[in-house]
Amino acid sequence: MTQDQALAILKTGANVFLTGEPGSGKTHTVNAYVSYLREHGIDPSITASTGIAATHIGGLTIHSWSGIGVKRFLSAYDLENIATREYVAKRIRRTKILIIDEVSMLGPETLDMVDAVCREVRGNAEPFGGMQVVFVGDFFQLPPVSSSRMAPTDDGLFSDEKPPRFAYESQAWKRATPVVCYLSEQYRQDDERFLALLSAIRRNTFGPEHRAHIEERMRARDAREDDMPKLFAHNADVDRVNDTMLGRIAGDTHVFSMKERGKGAVVEALKKGCLSPAELKLKQGAKVMFTKNDQNGAYVNGTTGEVIGFDAFSEYPMVRTKDGTTITAEPVEWSVVEDGRMLASVEQVPLRLAWAITVHKSQGMSMDEAVMDLSQIFEYGQGYVALSRVRRLSGVFLLGYNERAFQVHPDVLADDERFRTISADAEAGFSALSQEELKEMYDNFILASGGVLAKKSLNRDKSRLAKKKKEKDGDEKSDWNERLAKLRETFPNAYRPWKPEDDINLINLFKEGKTLEELPHLFGRQPGSIRARLEMHGLIEPDPQYQKKETKEL
Repeated sequence: MTQDQALAILKTGANVFLTGEPGSGKTHTVNAYVSYLREHGIDPSITASTGIAATHIGGLTIHSWSGIGVKRFLSAYDLENIATREYVAKRIRRTKILIIDEVSMLGPETLDMVDAVCREVRGNAEPFGGMQVVFVGDFFQLPPVSSSRMAPTDDGLFSDEKPPRFAYESQAWKRATPVVCYLSEQYRQDDERFLALLSAIRRNTFGPEHRAHIEERMRARDAREDDMPKLFAHNADVDRVNDTMLGRIAGDTHVFSMKERGKGAVVEALKKGCLSPAELKLKQGAKVMFTKNDQNGAYVNGTTGEVIGFDAFSEYPMVRTKDGTTITAEPVEWSVVEDGRMLASVEQVPLRLAWAITVHKSQGMSMDEAVMDLSQIFEYGQGYVALSRVRRLSGVFLLGYNERAFQVHPDVLADDERFRTISADAEAGFSALSQEELKEMYDNFILASGGVLAKKSLNRDKSRLAKKKKEKDGDEKSDWNERLAKLRETFPNAYRPWKPEDDINLINLFKEGKTLEELPHLFGRQPGSIRARLEMHGLIEPDPQYQKKETKEL
């Protein structure tokens, strides 16, 4: 599928899984879709599975966005507590499109929790509360870290079965039934031998011919090797190389400190995800790498070079890149923007020492050349990620490798064929639609999402589409209001925040002997809310059977 075809499907409002090999243009396609939405007055929620990925796209981690934090599962109390946080609830209610980048590194239990929170907050039983959700990523790349030995079941409890590892195995993913858009074009590599080698790793057909190419790069040596970035599996190797190499350079050290503003927790998340350090130490002669894409195209995330001096006026570092261009690296901003409002930002010179970097932090970068030590690879996909950062096989210089470096997760192999088939079917199905049919779908989705059509389209369709939107919005609002009004006939305080005095009264009445059947009516609240508060205060033990019932109702 081409990028244009994937963009056309996204614009219909369908849930989408946007995937493809490294360098196929996933980020470019997402950016094009975000620009399209903003041109029509819609601001999507942009999130990612990790802090580093979130910093790249100027969004929040999905954990922070949804309010689940570091939780591994949600109790009834957790769900109610998150749903009554005003800033989280407001964020989720106004979201029409949710984008989750680097979804391969997101565990299935996390996606299920995000889905549960969205449905609860929006009062909508549809997947993710009825918003469009766009999953972006490649499951052949770095997988999630699984800390759980128990698998969540359909009823929210846990079994002793082997836990699923990937987001697409979650119940939330299955209910969302995303259209698979498998990008087939290649924009990073143009070396046929190298593309064949990477494809062989991806399809588990790595054989003697491909190993011969690897051995060739093992024997290759280059006089410029010390100037190239080195990729390692472990942070300790990276720090050791960078500190040692900087210490060997004579001359003064120039220190650039990060500036920050905004909410503390969001700022800390930005700092943690930013590839430029909070305190950047440089010397003339230091090997560096740019850590952000320049809006004017002077450099990209992964462009390497050498510090040749410091500007006499500004004192910012001057970097000569591999192609001979000299760039004064002025500070740039990383920010988190939500609904057009900046929550936090950090400002730093967009550089880092580039004698070495971890494979994990290299994900998303494009490099002309790199020295790699793949002998300590310990996770499926690590070797594939490292190799696929480089544009051509001639730019790969290997210090060592192990067999795991050329392996991808066996479970993903079979599922990848299924994704390709679904994508081909989607491509054929959408290709059969006329431009007029697609245009009507685009316009309907823009209006349903609260956006504004282009002037020409608006003049033609304003009356008809606005009427449809009003009817749909009115039906949804009326349905929720009716449900809430009916619920409050029995429990007048349903979905209202708890006050400290409410907790004190609840504790006292429970200790005086009031039962779980009596308390909901005394407080005008749902039984699940009463039970959750008593669990929180340690007055009753969690009841798995009750949790099972509550989860099914949610």
